[in-house]
Amino acid sequence: MPRKRTLVPSPLAWTMQAAPVPPPLLPVLAERGGTQLRTPLPVAVIDTREQNPLSFRRFKGWFARIEHRALKLGDYSVSGMEDSCVVERKDLADLIQSFTTNRAVFISRLRRMAELPHSLLVVTASLTDIKSEYPYRAANPNRITQSLIAVLTGLRLPFVCTDTHELGEEIVASYLYQTFLYDWLDRNGYGRHLADGDL
Repeated sequence: MPRKRTLVPSPLAWTMQAAPVPPPLLPVLAERGGTQLRTPLPVAVIDTREQNPLSFRRFKGWFARIEHRALKLGDYSVSGMEDSCVVERKDLADLIQSFTTNRAVFISRLRRMAELPHSLLVVTASLTDIKSEYPYRAANPNRITQSLIAVLTGLRLPFVCTDTHELGEEIVASYLYQTFLYDWLDRNGYGRHLADGDL
Protein backbone atom coordinates (compact mmCIF):
# COMPACT_ATOMS: atom_id res chain seq x y z
CA MET A 1 0.00 0.00 0.00
CA PRO A 2 1.50 3.38 -0.98
CA ARG A 3 2.39 5.70 1.87
CA LYS A 4 0.50 9.02 2.01
CA ARG A 5 2.68 12.07 1.59
CA THR A 6 2.10 14.88 4.09
CA LEU A 7 1.47 18.16 2.34
CA VAL A 8 2.52 20.33 5.29
CA PRO A 9 5.50 19.03 7.25
CA SER A 10 5.44 19.10 11.03
CA PRO A 11 6.94 22.26 12.58
CA LEU A 12 9.38 19.94 14.34
CA ALA A 13 10.84 19.07 10.94
CA TRP A 14 11.35 22.69 9.88
CA THR A 15 14.89 23.95 9.67
CA MET A 16 15.56 27.62 10.06
CA GLN A 17 18.36 29.36 8.25
CA ALA A 18 19.52 32.39 10.21
CA ALA A 19 19.58 35.45 8.00
CA PRO A 20 19.72 38.69 9.96
CA VAL A 21 17.82 41.51 8.31
CA PRO A 22 19.56 44.83 7.61
CA PRO A 23 19.63 47.31 10.51
CA PRO A 24 16.93 50.00 10.73
CA LEU A 25 17.55 53.65 9.85
CA LEU A 26 17.35 54.38 13.62
CA PRO A 27 17.13 51.77 16.39
CA VAL A 28 14.17 53.41 18.17
CA LEU A 29 12.30 56.72 18.22
CA ALA A 30 11.00 58.60 21.23
CA GLU A 31 7.50 60.03 21.16
CA ARG A 32 4.98 61.58 23.49
CA GLY A 33 1.29 61.68 22.70
CA GLY A 34 1.94 60.06 19.33
CA THR A 35 4.31 62.85 18.23
CA GLN A 36 8.00 62.13 17.64
CA LEU A 37 10.34 64.08 19.90
CA ARG A 38 13.24 65.98 18.36
CA THR A 39 16.14 64.32 20.13
CA PRO A 40 19.86 64.86 19.49
CA LEU A 41 22.14 62.11 18.22
CA PRO A 42 24.93 60.76 20.42
CA VAL A 43 28.64 60.89 19.66
CA ALA A 44 30.08 57.37 19.76
CA VAL A 45 33.57 56.92 21.20
CA ILE A 46 35.86 54.05 20.18
CA ASP A 47 38.93 53.41 22.30
CA THR A 48 42.13 53.87 20.28
CA ARG A 49 43.66 50.75 21.90
CA GLU A 50 40.83 48.45 20.74
CA GLN A 51 42.19 45.56 18.67
CA ASN A 52 40.10 44.88 15.53
CA PRO A 53 37.55 47.59 16.44
CA LEU A 54 33.91 47.44 15.53
CA SER A 55 33.01 49.70 12.64
CA PHE A 56 29.97 51.92 12.92
CA ARG A 57 30.09 53.02 9.26
CA ARG A 58 26.76 51.30 8.57
CA PHE A 59 25.17 53.29 11.41
CA LYS A 60 26.17 56.86 10.53
CA GLY A 61 22.54 58.01 10.83
CA TRP A 62 22.53 56.80 14.42
CA PHE A 63 25.37 59.09 15.56
CA ALA A 64 26.26 62.76 15.17
CA ARG A 65 29.84 61.58 14.68
CA ILE A 66 32.30 58.90 15.78
CA GLU A 67 35.41 59.76 17.78
CA HIS A 68 38.54 57.65 18.29
CA ARG A 69 40.30 58.37 21.59
CA ALA A 70 41.59 56.63 24.68
CA LEU A 71 38.95 55.60 27.20
CA LYS A 72 39.66 55.07 30.90
CA LEU A 73 37.55 51.91 30.89
CA GLY A 74 36.08 49.71 28.19
CA ASP A 75 36.26 49.77 24.41
CA TYR A 76 33.19 51.87 23.49
CA SER A 77 31.21 54.68 25.08
CA VAL A 78 29.22 57.83 24.38
CA SER A 79 30.79 61.27 24.54
CA GLY A 80 29.86 62.90 27.84
CA MET A 81 28.88 59.54 29.37
CA GLU A 82 32.33 57.92 29.59
CA ASP A 83 31.97 57.61 33.38
CA SER A 84 28.51 56.02 33.20
CA CYS A 85 28.30 54.04 29.93
CA VAL A 86 30.93 51.44 29.03
CA VAL A 87 30.96 48.53 26.59
CA GLU A 88 33.73 45.92 26.70
CA ARG A 89 33.99 43.78 23.55
CA LYS A 90 35.69 40.40 23.25
CA ASP A 91 36.06 37.93 20.42
CA LEU A 92 36.33 34.26 21.37
CA ALA A 93 40.13 34.07 21.49
CA ASP A 94 40.33 37.25 23.59
CA LEU A 95 37.57 36.02 25.93
CA ILE A 96 39.44 32.75 26.54
CA GLN A 97 42.71 34.57 27.22
CA SER A 98 40.95 37.10 29.46
CA PHE A 99 39.39 34.36 31.61
CA THR A 100 42.64 32.34 31.81
CA THR A 101 46.03 34.02 31.32
CA ASN A 102 44.83 37.57 32.08
CA ARG A 103 42.07 36.62 34.53
CA ALA A 104 43.03 38.89 37.48
CA VAL A 105 43.30 41.99 35.26
CA PHE A 106 40.06 41.19 33.43
CA ILE A 107 38.06 40.52 36.61
CA SER A 108 39.33 43.80 38.07
CA ARG A 109 38.12 45.62 34.92
CA LEU A 110 34.72 43.91 35.09
CA ARG A 111 34.35 44.89 38.76
CA ARG A 112 34.96 48.54 37.86
CA MET A 113 32.43 48.29 35.03
CA ALA A 114 29.83 46.75 37.37
CA GLU A 115 29.94 49.91 39.50
CA LEU A 116 28.68 52.01 36.58
CA PRO A 117 24.97 52.39 35.75
CA HIS A 118 25.31 51.33 32.09
CA SER A 119 27.85 48.59 31.38
CA LEU A 120 27.73 45.73 28.92
CA LEU A 121 30.08 42.90 27.96
CA VAL A 122 29.66 41.91 24.30
CA VAL A 123 31.17 38.66 23.03
CA THR A 124 31.34 38.38 19.23
CA ALA A 125 30.92 34.61 19.32
CA SER A 126 27.91 32.37 19.86
CA LEU A 127 27.27 30.58 23.15
CA THR A 128 27.66 27.33 21.21
CA ASP A 129 31.20 28.36 20.18
CA ILE A 130 32.04 29.35 23.76
CA LYS A 131 30.77 25.99 25.08
CA SER A 132 32.54 23.88 22.40
CA GLU A 133 36.06 22.43 22.41
CA TYR A 134 38.74 24.98 21.50
CA PRO A 135 41.22 23.85 18.86
CA TYR A 136 44.85 24.48 19.82
CA ARG A 137 43.89 25.68 23.31
CA ALA A 138 43.99 23.87 26.62
CA ALA A 139 41.23 26.07 28.12
CA ASN A 140 38.10 24.36 29.41
CA PRO A 141 34.87 25.53 27.69
CA ASN A 142 32.90 24.82 30.87
CA ARG A 143 35.17 27.12 32.88
CA ILE A 144 34.78 29.96 30.36
CA THR A 145 31.00 29.52 30.22
CA GLN A 146 30.65 29.40 34.01
CA SER A 147 32.86 32.48 34.32
CA LEU A 148 30.45 34.36 32.07
CA ILE A 149 27.50 33.25 34.22
CA ALA A 150 29.42 34.34 37.34
CA VAL A 151 29.91 37.79 35.78
CA LEU A 152 26.15 37.95 35.24
CA THR A 153 25.10 36.69 38.67
CA GLY A 154 28.00 37.72 40.91
CA LEU A 155 28.78 41.12 39.43
CA ARG A 156 25.30 41.68 37.94
CA LEU A 157 27.04 42.75 34.76
CA PRO A 158 25.05 41.75 31.66
CA PHE A 159 26.64 40.13 28.64
CA VAL A 160 25.43 39.55 25.09
CA CYS A 161 26.78 36.97 22.64
CA THR A 162 26.53 37.65 18.92
CA ASP A 163 27.22 35.09 16.21
CA THR A 164 29.28 37.48 14.09
CA HIS A 165 31.48 40.55 14.34
CA GLU A 166 28.97 42.45 12.16
CA LEU A 167 26.05 41.61 14.43
CA GLY A 168 28.20 42.72 17.37
CA GLU A 169 28.62 46.08 15.65
CA GLU A 170 24.86 46.54 15.44
CA ILE A 171 24.23 45.49 19.05
CA VAL A 172 26.92 47.82 20.42
CA ALA A 173 25.79 50.73 18.21
CA SER A 174 22.19 50.22 19.33
CA TYR A 175 23.19 49.97 23.00
CA LEU A 176 25.16 53.22 22.82
CA TYR A 177 22.35 54.98 20.94
CA GLN A 178 19.63 53.85 23.34
CA THR A 179 21.66 54.50 26.49
CA PHE A 180 22.19 58.08 25.33
CA LEU A 181 18.52 58.47 24.32
CA TYR A 182 17.13 57.21 27.64
CA ASP A 183 19.57 59.44 29.52
CA TRP A 184 18.56 62.47 27.41
CA LEU A 185 14.84 61.76 27.97
CA ASP A 186 15.37 61.43 31.72
CA ARG A 187 17.48 64.63 31.99
CA ASN A 188 14.93 66.62 30.00
CA GLY A 189 11.89 65.66 32.08
CA TYR A 190 10.38 63.06 29.74
CA GLY A 191 10.97 60.07 32.02
CA ARG A 192 12.68 56.79 31.14
CA HIS A 193 10.35 55.50 28.44
CA LEU A 194 10.34 55.81 24.67
CA ALA A 195 6.56 56.11 24.25
CA ASP A 196 3.58 56.56 26.56
CA GLY A 197 2.75 53.28 28.26
CA ASP A 198 5.66 51.49 26.57
CA LEU A 199 9.36 50.78 27.16
